[in-house]
Amino acid sequence: MPTSPPRTERVEARIAPEVLEIVRRAAEIEGRSVSDFLVGAAQEAARRTIEQMQIIRLSMEEQQRFAALLLTPPELPPAMARAAEAHRKLIAPSQ
Repeated sequence: MPTSPPRTERVEARIAPEVLEIVRRAAEIEGRSVSDFLVGAAQEAARRTIEQMQIIRLSMEEQQRFAALLLTPPELPPAMARAAEAHRKLIAPSQ
């Protein structure tokens, strides 16, 4: 059985008695302590939150449009084309 890393930090929270009862019941169902259950639930919620901010989810239609734009990008507007050319002239000689 793998051992978990030692716990060195403490977090305190106040919750309503009815919420604590639900948490106790869930922890009991999983055969875990309330503390272990709360740490696991918080870790999973944190992981989901981070994932939602880091992963872009597109529908099939959006994926196809994205791929099409990558493969055949639209023409640059005139101002953007001039800016790109100016950038090439400015940066290219120094590289």
